[in-house]
Amino acid sequence: MTKLSGDLIRHKLATYTIGQNVLSVEQTGSTNTELKRLARTGAPEGLLYIADEQLVGRGRLERDWIAPAGSSLLISLLFRPSFLPPDRVQQLTMICALAMVEAIEAETGLSPDLKWPNDLIWHDGKKLAGILTEAEFEGNQVSWVVVGVGLNVNIDFSSHTARLPDRPGRPGTGSPPLGEIATSLSMILGRETTHLRLPILQGFLQKVERRYEAIKQGQSPHQEWQARLIGLGQMVTITNVADNQRWQGKMIGVSATGALQVERADGQIETVLAGDVTLK
Repeated sequence: MTKLSGDLIRHKLATYTIGQNVLSVEQTGSTNTELKRLARTGAPEGLLYIADEQLVGRGRLERDWIAPAGSSLLISLLFRPSFLPPDRVQQLTMICALAMVEAIEAETGLSPDLKWPNDLIWHDGKKLAGILTEAEFEGNQVSWVVVGVGLNVNIDFSSHTARLPDRPGRPGTGSPPLGEIATSLSMILGRETTHLRLPILQGFLQKVERRYEAIKQGQSPHQEWQARLIGLGQMVTITNVADNQRWQGKMIGVSATGALQVERADGQIETVLAGDVTLK
């Protein structure tokens, strides 16, 4: 197994900023947690924090992310988008999701779908990658944004048959066994895929930089992101974050800020900023 060192990642990496500074560790609690700490102490834009193994990785809504050593791409990127209005931070999630899809397509021929607001899933509905975006603001200006990405590269979830427990103090927030909801490139392709980590990562970084420059020029990625989202025009179930309540409606689109637009049975259009979406 090849360790993804900074020198290896930067070798022939065609970027000016994104990924040109790298902190590579064998093991960490959470790449996002560590990069947020560095962001607060003045770390440069484009810094990539990468771990070979993540012990307490987090997804959205405080969910655990399982990633044994050498099995995944576990990365976080630092952005300092002072030009970006606070309500457009989700565009950084969009460009990272689109960049990862394109990088996977280039190296494997596979075309994952996107699931609102931040997952890559395979056509069987199982999760292939997750994205966690966290930001800090100073008044009405974005100070920094950390986007973490976890891609399941070479891991077999079929033996994970136990249901994941509820989050502390949140009954009913557990989830089905990983074997039922998660997949990886190796499971989809039916072969060992560890060697794909480096080319996918380099392709991802290059595509992120290109898309980031486009945002700086005022180009929103939300239409392209929306076009790849599963569920458009379909009935979906929305689970509210605050109270775990569920309701149904037709998914009709997303706004430039990344908010989901859902039409209720009475024709009322609801704007969903945070929550989980389940296809019916």
